[in-house]
Amino acid sequence: MTAEAREWALPDDSETVRDALIAWYEADHREFPWRRTDDPYAILVSEVMSQQTQLGRVVEAWKEFLERWPTTADLAAADRAAVVGFWSDHSLGYNNRAKYLHEAAQQVETAYDGDVPESPAELQELMGVGPYTANAVASFAFNDGDAVVDTNVKRVLYRAFDVPDDDSAFETAARELMPDDRSRVWNNAIMELGGVACERTPRCDEAGCPWREWCTAYASGDFTAPDVPSQPSFEGSRRQFRGRVIATLREYEALELDTLGHRIRVDYAPDGEYGREWLHELLTDLESDGLVELDRNDDAFTVRLKQ
Repeated sequence: MTAEAREWALPDDSETVRDALIAWYEADHREFPWRRTDDPYAILVSEVMSQQTQLGRVVEAWKEFLERWPTTADLAAADRAAVVGFWSDHSLGYNNRAKYLHEAAQQVETAYDGDVPESPAELQELMGVGPYTANAVASFAFNDGDAVVDTNVKRVLYRAFDVPDDDSAFETAARELMPDDRSRVWNNAIMELGGVACERTPRCDEAGCPWREWCTAYASGDFTAPDVPSQPSFEGSRRQFRGRVIATLREYEALELDTLGHRIRVDYAPDGEYGREWLHELLTDLESDGLVELDRNDDAFTVRLKQ
């Protein structure tokens, strides 16, 4: 996409725009502990934990996780059930993320001699690490990543510079804005802007947004933005009951289907809406993720954590 062929454009004084954002970020920003380290393992843990989880909840879990498994070697040698149990106990979302993080640590130990790879391409070879997470780790740990594009960044670019709601356009704009060799501070800064100033309900003046003089939305008062699906409620969700299954099975060697069902929800009824069919589907997903084992015997079976 060439500048001539597109209908949107970044400000001509891009250097001033960049300097304003970095100065704003460095003067004051939220103090998350993973922002004070360049340990790639610690940053990888923070990125995996932060997926669809409020950052405030992640802080204590992140600290406790690293106290228990401070290195990739420690995590690789850990019992997977313990890692999954930690994830469930701290309500960190889908438990397969814990499984993948455990497997990624084992890959680091066996394939990379204990050193987390540095490039986004190599990082994506790790289990459960997609393009966004790989780029974030490369940026924040090694200052060697591309421009990060998450929902916050998209909202900022859409409002400030009329970048259309198109992934390739967002990626182009983010890449052109990011200063060379400064991916660590830049990606932190632009995500911070979207997180504290350019939220769904913007706080431009209150947060002292450094881009107000260039921002199209601020000038027009039109703060529409790409539709961003809200995170589904955790209460009553499949994530919640997946976590309850794991937590319950940690207390018992094995449980029969109906016994497990009654222990994870008060409205469980074998033939009801939330009964055997519902629970079997939930357990099949957990089995596919390698988290539980089902010992089948005709229509009856028992469930246990996979070791």
